Amino acid sequence: MSYKDTLRARAIKNTTGKVSHKLAPHQIILAPMFTEKTVAANEDHGVFVFKVHRDANKIDVKNAIQALYDVDVANVRVMRIGSKGRAHRKLVRKAYKKAVITLQGDKTIELVS
Repeated sequence: MSYKDTLRARAIKNTTGKVSHKLAPHQIILAPMFTEKTVAANEDHGVFVFKVHRDANKIDVKNAIQALYDVDVANVRVMRIGSKGRAHRKLVRKAYKKAVITLQGDKTIELVS
């Protein structure tokens, strides 16, 4: 295999999810997030934020959103939020993963807060 063939093989985009064959869509999307920042982004730009399964990747999240809400997803951003430990704190925040979803066009998702 030549070097160009190796680069072409790497450039092929993976279209399969990491956990979508193991979990149902409602197990990948855990809960919508309602904070002042996410509600403002939703109203202004049509952006939605969800807590997602810690093993899910962008492809899994996109497929789950399309299956659950029957909308077209334009963009998915996924980030891991670290835990805040017990050092001098009474409350502890566990680590989680969240996804920021942008929909195509003027589509919206009806979420109950």
